[in-house]
Amino acid sequence: MKTIKKQSILMAFVVFIVMSTITFAQNNSTTEIASKREGFMFEFAVGGGIISIEDSKGIQTFDKSQGALSFPELKFGYMLNDKFAITASIPGMIYEFQDNDRHFGAFIPSVQYWVKNRWWIHGGVGLAIDSPALYDIKDNVNDDWNVGCAFMASTGYEIYKKKNFALNLQSKLVMGRAFLTGNAHRDVVSFNIGLGFSWF
Repeated sequence: MKTIKKQSILMAFVVFIVMSTITFAQNNSTTEIASKREGFMFEFAVGGGIISIEDSKGIQTFDKSQGALSFPELKFGYMLNDKFAITASIPGMIYEFQDNDRHFGAFIPSVQYWVKNRWWIHGGVGLAIDSPALYDIKDNVNDDWNVGCAFMASTGYEIYKKKNFALNLQSKLVMGRAFLTGNAHRDVVSFNIGLGFSWF
C-alpha cells in the first residue's frame, strides 16, 4: 500500500510539473494566431513510461513497476466546436508477466477540451483489454484474453501547429481492472509521456 501511495505522489508531482511548464509556455505565446479546428480528427502517439500490475492471485504485486513502450496509442474524434471534441481513444502498453509479454490496452469513449489555444485536457471511462502481445502468443500458456473497465486522463501541449496538423507533447494516466477466470482479476496503473501527431 505504501508503494502505491509513493507512486501516486510521484505521478501527481510529474503531472504538476508538466502542467506548470505548459501553462507558462501558453502564457508566453500571446502573439500567435490560432488555427481553426473543425470536423474529424485523428491522432497517433508514440512514447514510453511505467506500468504496475497487481494480480489478485498474488502472482505479481504493485511493489514492482516496469518500464514500457506505449503501443498502440490512437485517438479518433469529431470537433463539436473549436475547443471541444468527442473522441474514442485506444491507449495501450506492453508489459511482462511470468516471462511472457502481454498488452494492457483499452477502448475509451472520451472528451477533449482545449483550455487554452495549445493546451488540452482529455479523459474518459471505457473497456479494458488485457491480452497477449501479438508476437508472443503461446497456446495454453499466454493465449488468454481478458476484459474489464478502465479510466484514462491525459493532458498535452501543441508544440508545433501548421494548418490542420499539430505535434503535441502529452502525458497519460490509465488505471484499469481486467477480470480473469476463476473470479480473479488483474489491476493495472500506467503512466506515459509521448509525442502525438494530430490531424483535424
